Amino acid sequence: MCFRTCVALLLLVATACATTQPPEQLRSPRLANLQRAAALPWRDEGLCVVREASRPWPELVEQCFPALDTRRVRFQDVEQRCPVATADAASLQMVVGVCLLTQPEIVVGAVVVIGAVAVAVAIADELEAYELRHAYPDEDAPRTRPLARQPVAEHSPEPQGSASGRDWFPPPGPPSSGDPHERRLECRPQPLAHLGGDALHNQCADRVPSNDFAGSDVLINGKRFDAMQLRARVLWEIKTDNFDTFTSALRKIVVGKQLIELRRERDIAKACGFDFRVGVRSAAHAAALLEQDASLDIVVMDWC
Repeated sequence: MCFRTCVALLLLVATACATTQPPEQLRSPRLANLQRAAALPWRDEGLCVVREASRPWPELVEQCFPALDTRRVRFQDVEQRCPVATADAASLQMVVGVCLLTQPEIVVGAVVVIGAVAVAVAIADELEAYELRHAYPDEDAPRTRPLARQPVAEHSPEPQGSASGRDWFPPPGPPSSGDPHERRLECRPQPLAHLGGDALHNQCADRVPSNDFAGSDVLINGKRFDAMQLRARVLWEIKTDNFDTFTSALRKIVVGKQLIELRRERDIAKACGFDFRVGVRSAAHAAALLEQDASLDIVVMDWC
């Protein structure tokens, strides 16, 4: 436990030493915010931080504090910098936490993270994308950079805003190939509350093995998916039809309608670089779908 706490403290001290960064990085408050937030544990994989990173750090902390994994953070106002009125425990933790995290210099022992911190996925992607933009500032798609450069006259003289030190984001291009560095903003997962009305469906979705969004749907490219295995990059659609009780005619109608829906969802997932999997409750349902489209990835849910 002591070793893990020391590792976390070293990470926080490192982020507090922003003045040691190279001049070109100091010009980007967004980058500084991302690097500072990378030392903290986030329950939403850093999605809020990436969304709010262009704000001043105090505003980012205030907006994203609810997404912070406070089970792994201890706030101790050792120098009494944050006097607060009497409040309930949850409110007090947030007030003191926001206050301490937004101090110009974090006092050693004031913010202690328990255990080693792996950089949140969304923050890591954004930092790597920033490095790519910095390495190839005049290319829209650094990963597919052509061997022969276009004549200088065909390029804009300089990305707008670069002279003032603001981050420049390449204009949106065609759907990404699936590389996380090329992912469009609409391809970044956003948790949404279950639509409700079908407790069995929600329970089956939440129990998908390694579901990173248990308790919610996940929005990708304008479409709600029922579950997501983030590290495996798999999106799920869950079907809880009591298929074995259907008549032959009804089975044919249900399968026909579902195939249209599932193919569209698979295309949306693939456009953002995700695999697509369908969970059903019976082998008969899986067989009926595969008979019509053998390219689908169907799983009979033994957990549902």
